[in-house]
Amino acid sequence: MTASRDRIAQPWGTRTPYAAGEQWPQRVDQFLTSGVEPDSVDRWVQSASILHSNGDALDIAVKDGAIVGVRGRGVDRVNRGRLGPKDLFGWQANGSQDRLTRPLIRVNGELMETDWDTAMDAIVARSKELLQEQGPSAIGFYTSGQLFLEEYYTLGVIAHGAIGTNHVDGNTRLCTATAAEALKESFGCDGQPASYTDVDHADVIALFGHNVAETQSVLWSRMLDRLAGPNPPSIVCVDPRRTPVAEHAAVHLAPLPGTNVALMNGLLHEIVEYDWIDRQWIEQHTVGFDELRTQLAPYTPEKVAAICDVPAANLREAARLIGTAGRLLSTVLQGFYQSHQATAAAVQVNNLHLIRGMLGKPGCGVLQMNGQPTAQNTRECGADGDLAGFRNWANDSHIAELAQLWNIDTAQLPHYGPPTHAMQMFRYAEQGSLKMLWASATNPAVSLPELARIRSILSQDRLFLVVQDIFRTETADLADVVLPAATWGEKTGTFTNVDRTVHLSDKAVEPPGDARPDLEIFLDYARRMDFRDKDDNPLPPWHDAESAFEAWKKCSAGRPCDYTGITYDRLRGGSGIQWPCNAEHPGGTERLYTDGQFFSSADYCESYGKDLVTGAPLEPTEYRALNPDAKAIIKAAEYLPAHERPSERYPFALITGRTLYHFHTRTKTGRAPQLNAAAPRAWVEISQQDARAHGIEEGDVLAVSSPRGTLHAQARVSGIRPGVLFVPFHYGYWDTGGDEHDRAANELTITDWDPVSKQPIFKTAAAAVTRIGAGTGPAPAPTTAASAPLASAITPTSGGAAALVTEHSAATSEGNR
Repeated sequence: MTASRDRIAQPWGTRTPYAAGEQWPQRVDQFLTSGVEPDSVDRWVQSASILHSNGDALDIAVKDGAIVGVRGRGVDRVNRGRLGPKDLFGWQANGSQDRLTRPLIRVNGELMETDWDTAMDAIVARSKELLQEQGPSAIGFYTSGQLFLEEYYTLGVIAHGAIGTNHVDGNTRLCTATAAEALKESFGCDGQPASYTDVDHADVIALFGHNVAETQSVLWSRMLDRLAGPNPPSIVCVDPRRTPVAEHAAVHLAPLPGTNVALMNGLLHEIVEYDWIDRQWIEQHTVGFDELRTQLAPYTPEKVAAICDVPAANLREAARLIGTAGRLLSTVLQGFYQSHQATAAAVQVNNLHLIRGMLGKPGCGVLQMNGQPTAQNTRECGADGDLAGFRNWANDSHIAELAQLWNIDTAQLPHYGPPTHAMQMFRYAEQGSLKMLWASATNPAVSLPELARIRSILSQDRLFLVVQDIFRTETADLADVVLPAATWGEKTGTFTNVDRTVHLSDKAVEPPGDARPDLEIFLDYARRMDFRDKDDNPLPPWHDAESAFEAWKKCSAGRPCDYTGITYDRLRGGSGIQWPCNAEHPGGTERLYTDGQFFSSADYCESYGKDLVTGAPLEPTEYRALNPDAKAIIKAAEYLPAHERPSERYPFALITGRTLYHFHTRTKTGRAPQLNAAAPRAWVEISQQDARAHGIEEGDVLAVSSPRGTLHAQARVSGIRPGVLFVPFHYGYWDTGGDEHDRAANELTITDWDPVSKQPIFKTAAAAVTRIGAGTGPAPAPTTAASAPLASAITPTSGGAAALVTEHSAATSEGNR
């Protein structure tokens, strides 16, 4: 059966119900430019999604040398053919008229077009000057979660191995750093224990600060299909907003922002109190339970209800569902990661599974979600401050192993101290010790907290700023050199989603003008710098994407993220493959820890862990004493109040977040007609109770202020909990056309971060709200694409605002593989 759907108004498509234990049915979604029929497409090129972290497999339609649409890959394990709105429409940004096509260099204060030799010579000259004057600590790299594995590994080798700087991080610090740290704290190593297929088996799905309906819409479609079938799972939702997930929840807990640790301790208290635990599993496979039980004693439902402002009865019911589940799947995302005590709260979710023995079995596991499509690869490859191959910075044998692999002296690797996280890098730039920053595929002038400060840092004359991107972003406008990059569909490489599924994205079309793949840019820099290994061979030695991937496989061999059984040929034509994939697991690995064995041996683990309050790292001897038998680690945490809390002057808690139709700072989605029209500008969510108290009606213009700034936006009166305001963070300045107060949400957020993961806190700022005028219409709620004007830089290629998507059911999807 074939159906056409408006996937802006109906973002999750039609339902294909299925029962527990069954395979998720196929439904192949397809969207082509108006006038293009499937049989007129010249070729279909394999790829996967690049505008969210789900890893939806898709094929790119190419006609006359241009991308003209996409269709889902029905054979793939991740999405079974389904595509979300950003998958279906986001590709149109590739063809935008304002793509960067030539390098830019600053001359007399202005960015001017130039050629590649001039641009690269300027970067190389400054690099060599700084290395000669100050050494590696003068240079830093700030990357993204949207490049390919091969590019991250190349960048890691250049930065850590060739230059020797530990100033390397990505904007993954803003969205997924806590995921990695929480996994290291509990299991000794990064790597998600669960699989997306656990949705097919779970009888309870608990989502902690994870608005999956908007952040991973296809994964939500999978959950909706389970809810529509026999034996549906119960949903537990923890979120201060009444999201689509909350609408489907058996229990919705809406805690005050900044109180997640108290809430988790309350849930754990009840589960331990009622003995809903697996004592034998705890004894055999974990350490630390006694300390947890002692820590939980004061966190009665009544005490937690008072701290979090949630009904004690709801807390008890959520604990009962979680504690009595036969198959429990938990997911965690930004509501925990970007809030106060981020790692401590995320670790408590791991603890739920450790004390219940809910790991390694169908329907049983935890997914510490990612926010970006290739965030997992930054962590694996060492492009975010981690060491390549999940090696341990504090383990001398791991340093020696990597130095041998790269054929460099051990002293060349900067293991004299912890890696520099992004917020510290910007502080070093502010203070003047970091003098060159190379930002690739990210827009910190909109995405980082306290933007006035960030703009001031990036604008310093003493900072040499290189920006590598596909559009002239707010950050690029401040750069000394801008390098035009190729993007998804214009280059070849691999990327890995949150459940460890590796996909290949093949080149479909040529990049515009003189734009180059990021891998080619990094290798060009390395050659011009004449980086060499101990035998005077070029460093890195590879020359293209596939040779870089083969080099990465050697780096991953024997490590938890083992790719040695994966090749480009194996990834073509079928489904993505989950790592570890090697001789022992030739078909990939659906779940980790099925045998209760962990990557936590002191000689093998990625991290010895940190103190959850101070972030101080444990010494190797401390870790060996704590965990001599390589078990999972149960870590208790005490609730501590947030640093900035509502006050008389700023009585609200401000949280920022994402919306279904946009990604990051809208550099791509703001140029896709349907997505931009669905959510053209920012808004402020306020509860009905608070709206009444302040005389606010839907669509009114509000001024939202914090100690750091003020923004104006229309009110959206919603089901958010009282005392909390929500503003989407996507909106910057390149296309607003508004007044000076139409500002980015991060003008208001605080410079503060979790002590363990160093992830910035975007969800506990204190704020005030004032009605400053009646609105001219309703708030910009997501709606059909016909209801709002397109951004000026867009060339519409959809052939109509209705954006109808063809959905092929399982019965007809075989021909669309």
